[in-house]
Amino acid sequence: MRIVLAEDSGLVRAALTRVLAEAGFEVVAAVGDADALAAAIAAEAPDVAIVDIRMPPTFTDEGIRAVETLRASGARTGVLVLTQAADSGHAVRLLADPSGGIGFLLKDRVADVAELADAVRRVAAGGTVVDPTVVAGLVGRSRSMDRMDALTAREREVLSLMAEGRSNLGIAERLFVTEKTVETHVASILGKLGLEPGVDDHRRVLAVLEYLRAG
Repeated sequence: MRIVLAEDSGLVRAALTRVLAEAGFEVVAAVGDADALAAAIAAEAPDVAIVDIRMPPTFTDEGIRAVETLRASGARTGVLVLTQAADSGHAVRLLADPSGGIGFLLKDRVADVAELADAVRRVAAGGTVVDPTVVAGLVGRSRSMDRMDALTAREREVLSLMAEGRSNLGIAERLFVTEKTVETHVASILGKLGLEPGVDDHRRVLAVLEYLRAG
């Protein structure tokens, strides 16, 4: 799998390149700013771009804007955005794209090579990845809402895993229950939140995150 990496810190860029190579990925370009990222993607057509949110010149949201420009162009490159802080606003902005292949991961998480590799593969396959810390903040912020209050503790657990982009089978494996049990919880959650059940896991995640954002 071919990857373009955009990270302004030379040391972090070198470390990530080494980690990704050891995990079996090919880093075809490693750059330090949004303009170089755009050029590398145009030249290399990678499977996934791993992008830092804050890059030169302002170190604010250059990475997010670069991703939005990339997706608006129709490119099918998967994108995994890395950030230092659990900013739920950035996550929701990023996930507004309904086409999939989008992820949002805290930089602390990349120290776990298996978790980073899993996130890259899920994004490359068109899935959604949302850092659990961001999900926890979204869910916690919304607990005062009447319909959120109607969820049981187990349903909140399932909702958090749904928002991370996990399938029903993935949730079942995490919670040590059957997939059928998870399907029942998901149907209950979507019913209580006033959201129609659907088979498209990415749209399901987007619907849940949009509802949480309203809180």
